[in-house]
Amino acid sequence: MANVENEKRAPVLDPIDRVSEVIFGLIMALTFTGSLSAASAGREEIRTMMFAALGCNLAWGLVDAVMYLVGTLTERARNLTLLRRVRSATAPQEAHAIIAGALPGRLGEVIGAEGLEGMRRRLAALPELPARASLGRDDFFGAIGVFVIVVLATFPVVVPFMLFPETALAMRVSNAVALATLFAAGYALGRYAGGVAWRTGFAMVATGVVLVGATMALGG
Repeated sequence: MANVENEKRAPVLDPIDRVSEVIFGLIMALTFTGSLSAASAGREEIRTMMFAALGCNLAWGLVDAVMYLVGTLTERARNLTLLRRVRSATAPQEAHAIIAGALPGRLGEVIGAEGLEGMRRRLAALPELPARASLGRDDFFGAIGVFVIVVLATFPVVVPFMLFPETALAMRVSNAVALATLFAAGYALGRYAGGVAWRTGFAMVATGVVLVGATMALGG
């Protein structure tokens, strides 16, 4: 419920968005590389796998980008509606309840009536609100970022099949790169959250392995 008129996303995507899209794209690619047989897969099967993995992530990158815009617009419309309700409230206590309900967790209780009143006054002093929620340039850059990240996440696990003629070796290198990428993603999330980064990294590796197995078992 900050200034809706000037609301902007963090540059392109925040760390959680970026890491989540990397993990999503990586897992989708792994479901294709994991379906290969090291003993029987020939170059034709490998080419088919690579094109299928890239095509899948192109499609899901597009879907994810569109849903990013839908989510951003929905959240912005919700904030605009809440701000209008606060400014049209007939009593300060009614506005306080609206603000407290929009805050995460029990933050409204911690802030107290005095803090809520200060927020109400600042919200009431904002310039005239736009007629409707809209998307801006930064939002479309964010959507492009989502698409690019999902598509690029395909390549770390696919490139080894281009470099090594032996399928078994290519699969080992691909899996090693995938595990390293999952660890790096978890490590980044752990640092961002202020936790134990290496522990989060290993937890992400385990989670990724389980998700890939579940996706393949379900026919993904």
